[in-house]
Amino acid sequence: MVDGEYPMDRNEAKEKTPKRLGDLLVSRGLITPEQLKIALEIQKSTGRLLGEILVELGFVDQSTVSSVLSRDFGLQYLPSLEDVIPDPQALALVPQEVARKYGVVPLHLEENILTVVVADPFDVVAIDALRRLTGKAIKTACAPEKEIAKAIDLWYTETEAFDDLVKRTIELAGAAELGLEEPPIIKLVNQIIVTAIERRATDIHLEPEKNVLIVRYRIDGILHVWKLLPKALARSIVSRIKVMANLDISETRIPQDGRISFFFAGRHIDLRVSTYPTAEGENIVLRLLDKSKLITKVSELGYSKFQMETFRRILSHNHGIVLVTGPTGCGKTTTLYAALLEINSTQINIMTIEDPIEYELPFIRQSQINPKAGFTFAKGLRALMRQDPDVILVGEIRDSETLEVALHAALTGHLVLSTLHTNNAISAIPRLLYMGANPYILASSLAGIVAQRLVRVVCPHCKESYKASEHEMNILKRHLDLGPFSEVTLFRGKGCEKCHKTGYLGRTAISEVFEVTSEIYDAIVRGGKETGIEAILKRQGFVSMLQDGLSKAMDGITTIEEVLRVV
Repeated sequence: MVDGEYPMDRNEAKEKTPKRLGDLLVSRGLITPEQLKIALEIQKSTGRLLGEILVELGFVDQSTVSSVLSRDFGLQYLPSLEDVIPDPQALALVPQEVARKYGVVPLHLEENILTVVVADPFDVVAIDALRRLTGKAIKTACAPEKEIAKAIDLWYTETEAFDDLVKRTIELAGAAELGLEEPPIIKLVNQIIVTAIERRATDIHLEPEKNVLIVRYRIDGILHVWKLLPKALARSIVSRIKVMANLDISETRIPQDGRISFFFAGRHIDLRVSTYPTAEGENIVLRLLDKSKLITKVSELGYSKFQMETFRRILSHNHGIVLVTGPTGCGKTTTLYAALLEINSTQINIMTIEDPIEYELPFIRQSQINPKAGFTFAKGLRALMRQDPDVILVGEIRDSETLEVALHAALTGHLVLSTLHTNNAISAIPRLLYMGANPYILASSLAGIVAQRLVRVVCPHCKESYKASEHEMNILKRHLDLGPFSEVTLFRGKGCEKCHKTGYLGRTAISEVFEVTSEIYDAIVRGGKETGIEAILKRQGFVSMLQDGLSKAMDGITTIEEVLRVV
């Protein structure tokens, strides 16, 4: 149960809680009226509590519901702790003997609240003892007693330093063949993943060299070396990851793809696993997908006011193609997901065909292509058209066949969202024509195009101002209308512990957006040359990606150096 019960009978709570909870969440902007409508319709048929349904649909998280329902308490049930990774800070607060005495596993620490897993959430003696010991407020989650005992055995021996853990693992591996289900190798792999999550990494790279295994994290788009591990551990680490991802550990000659799902610091994290054979052994890349950090609103994408209004106007079309363009890793999927969640409604049918499905979205039918089985984008899209969709997301327009079906779908009254790999928004049009699109059909189908990149944000903890250099002023004057300004104040990060000395913390989008107007329609019909379209857009006040980035640098969000690196 997520939102608990009032001190009244359960039926009365069911009647009173939903209205109060829904009104509060909508009034605070935490959910939309449409999302509330979806949840209430499900509640009518199931009789379940509203907060429970909202969390399950992914509209809000448990902590949000708990904070809004301050008079209630939220309990989470974890049937297994096998894939749950406790926060090391939380473990350090509760000694092993105390954990064994009361049968608790500290799960995570957030501000002044310590979440613990217990078998009996009403054991006030244990909860009071933990509150006195730690000086923290205690929040509880539930799990079977056997699972708690196993977790204590596993995790309370792994608070040692990482280097000591590596040394101990090597010693055990030297004494005998190290089992993939033995605590040392489990702890080692989990610690690599935990550290990546704590450092906000989007990818983990495990790269075999002649004598070492290099561990690198991609943080804010840049790869950083974290550790050099002994090559002797490479095989065990790779095999352990394969076991977690349900891959064939005996197959090392061909690439494999899999997925790992586990629970850490109060949230579910998905890892997309890719193995690749190299001369020095198998290379592994793990993509971290944290649904709690998924942007669910167009207003959170980092667009300027003009760009956001244009994008929303494009999305309001009841048919046509909306394209998001850019290289791999520029946030195209995030933008499309935010767009789908913005227009999601009980009155329309939204369906997707993706490769792969990165996040599962509520109330949206999602499918993943399977080329080995003959399920390609083009074939899937043709079949999907018979499912009575209103809005269709196609993961990527890769070939002329997919393009042809997508154009047909747009012309027959469907809104189609997709991606394309081009350097900017304007170049998407000649690319589509080169792929075989008929100019008249393309002009009639295309609703609008977005191009974007991700730039690092100046760290707010070590941010400092400085006077723009002559070189920086020249760049700004060349691309922006600065007026009479002869001096400009810019910002940069000095580097601190919070940003790991990089001066940057997090990323935001710089983008360019345009809607297909009647002038652009005519230009596409005439052959869609970039120069002609660019001239039209300039007359319409189009803001390029570079201009958007430089404007964000002047606002202190990023730096000119970062914008030039990305664009």
